[in-house]
Amino acid sequence: MPLEHIYPEDLRRPPTYVPVVRVTGGSTVYLSGQVPVGLDGNIVGEGDFGTQARQVFANLRSALAAVGGDFSNLARMTTYIVNYSPELREALGAARSEAMGDAHCASTLLGVQSLAVPGYLIEVEAIAVID
Repeated sequence: MPLEHIYPEDLRRPPTYVPVVRVTGGSTVYLSGQVPVGLDGNIVGEGDFGTQARQVFANLRSALAAVGGDFSNLARMTTYIVNYSPELREALGAARSEAMGDAHCASTLLGVQSLAVPGYLIEVEAIAVID
């Protein structure tokens, strides 16, 4: 596996992400921000953050599968949440765990004012490394 997960001794060991990921080979794949849209082009879960988060992770799964990967191939992920508040972390964590299982990567969560389309509550972009 071209990804090495590093947990420096002088940094807190977070339960849901990896502080440092070293890439030592493979092909780097950049996944555009995935949004809560189904194949029909419509928003899935209008106004429902948990449903939108599950759709975003389903879309990420499809994007990864298209290049022969899965969540274990993620090196980095950035999550954007509209009008973020800490209460949303529970629904995000549930959707993420449901999709990713025990796969972890370097990760950043950002609260934003809005996304590209009104109604989107979450967007996730990622970088993967495939053997």
